[in-house]
Amino acid sequence: MRITIVTDSTAYLPEGFAQRHSITVVPLHVAVDGDGRLDGVDFGPAELALALGEHRRVTTSRPTPGELAGVYRSLLASDTDAIVSVHLSRDLSGTWEAARLAAEEVDPARVRVVDSRSTGMGLGFAVLAACAAASRGESLDGVFDAAAGVRTRMFFCVETLDFLRRGGRIGTAAALVGTALAVKPLLHMDDGRIVPLEKVRTMGRAVGRLVDLAVSAAGPGPVGLAVHHLAAPDRAAELATRLDERLNGSAGCVISEVGAVIGAHTGPGVLGVVVLPGGLPAIAG
Repeated sequence: MRITIVTDSTAYLPEGFAQRHSITVVPLHVAVDGDGRLDGVDFGPAELALALGEHRRVTTSRPTPGELAGVYRSLLASDTDAIVSVHLSRDLSGTWEAARLAAEEVDPARVRVVDSRSTGMGLGFAVLAACAAASRGESLDGVFDAAAGVRTRMFFCVETLDFLRRGGRIGTAAALVGTALAVKPLLHMDDGRIVPLEKVRTMGRAVGRLVDLAVSAAGPGPVGLAVHHLAAPDRAAELATRLDERLNGSAGCVISEVGAVIGAHTGPGVLGVVVLPGGLPAIAG
């Protein structure tokens, strides 16, 4: 059975990985002051950072069920026997629900939809697990279970509270007080939701806490690691280096910039780490 993996543009997969392993990536929609774009197609991290720096309004929306149904039909009409479609948390976006509706419309026996309960490489690691299972010749249920069974930890910090305020994630009063005190909030993924974790006073301390939290979450043995950022490549490289120095079980750290779904609410300078305890199985071929 040939099983194709589908995901969305918030997975932030390593460069060239989707093409190399025939993963189909469906873009989310982005609007900049009402002007429609496609995430990762004609609107990437550089365009996002520029738009946010100019104080333009950036919003995102899910792919429609019709768009996803068209992707599924096209794949099933080619050389694909079944599809596992893995998406960002339903608490962050309606993409999973759109995929579920599309699967019911097309063929629920051949299209299975996974809520990764995460985003970024939290989603990306679930996609990689599905690819590994498919490469081993697992059944449709086996590939689904491989993706659904991935549990990552994701921690991140922001440079300013202003973008969280604009997106309604925190109140205006809290944002003003936090800015006056130079507070750098640390956040994490908790069962599919982005929630506050703790606060530190400087970005330098925030980076140190990200390292400590990642080390604690990784545990002994192999670990998968990814670092995310927006318009902060040097700081991301420093974080990745410090993680590799502390975690002997790491086979290397993926570094990638976030797109509009996270970046519009966190702003340039956001820095995060995704931890997969145990690491990932190898992908055949």
